[in-house]
Amino acid sequence: MKLSFILQSLESELQRQIARLEGLSAFHEMLTYHMGWSGDGAGAQAQGKRIRPLLLLLTVSACGGEWQKALPLAAAVELVHNFSLIHDDIQDRSPLRRGRPTVWSQWGIAQAINAGDAMFILAQLALLDLGPSLPPQRVLRLSEIFQQACLELTRGQFLDLSYESRTEIGLDEYWRMIAGKTAALLSAATWMGAIFAGAEEEIADAYREYGHYLGLAFQVQDDYLGIWGDEAITGKSAASDLVSGKKSLPVVFALAQEGPFAARWREGLITPEEVPHLAEQLIREGAQAYTRQAADQMTDLALQALRRADPQGEAGEEIYRLTRALLQREA
Repeated sequence: MKLSFILQSLESELQRQIARLEGLSAFHEMLTYHMGWSGDGAGAQAQGKRIRPLLLLLTVSACGGEWQKALPLAAAVELVHNFSLIHDDIQDRSPLRRGRPTVWSQWGIAQAINAGDAMFILAQLALLDLGPSLPPQRVLRLSEIFQQACLELTRGQFLDLSYESRTEIGLDEYWRMIAGKTAALLSAATWMGAIFAGAEEEIADAYREYGHYLGLAFQVQDDYLGIWGDEAITGKSAASDLVSGKKSLPVVFALAQEGPFAARWREGLITPEEVPHLAEQLIREGAQAYTRQAADQMTDLALQALRRADPQGEAGEEIYRLTRALLQREA
């Protein structure tokens, strides 16, 4: 099983779905630009890693299904993910995405909102393409899981945005936010892959848990790298998370300790010059160790669930390989 062929097939399916807008060339261009297919800097780096749809297709195959028939479902997952990115960039006023100007900074906020909406609708239309491949009841079940994941995604984004106006949040609030914002779609992807293939309920549930904990582990690790990552590897300033006031796990943990870091945080915005000292202070207060421990715990739970799912064949081997790559990354 060659991942390059699967990814090439996925890319072709995504292009087919977005081609529904070809009649309006300027509108179509906005979506192809965001997907990394057109404009300055187009290419693999601008496209992203397609982790969610890839895991879905590998899960289908590992459960004995035909991954080629699941391409519309995988495309739906990736289109919804990109819908959320377009809207996130607007809400966060982010000028760059994957090293290129964001859609809103290129075409304006109003048109970017519309482009994100189109991406969401295209995802819904992609689901309808499953009709010839599956019994109607299974299509309805997949649609139910998909829509619930979309709802959880917006719930997580609501919490993330609402936390911006607060000086601090609790650990329970942090976990609730990332369960929706990061884990919900990953969990749905692996869960739906198993259901598409007709896996038994116990196996499908194990895949659901695997995706959930994989998403949590990935976000916790991202929070760790956002403060202590190697800038040469991550391509992101290690000062950015603290300067932006992001409620990452190390920060949330340290605020609960009521130590020197919490006192400085409550005084107001942190300057780039303060970051090295405060990063060291977080280490002294146990935030780094706690974040590593949390990442290890979520990783263990993800791997336990994956072992229960017992993925088969070459696809199963690829799932384990991809999981290790995601959870042992340095960037």
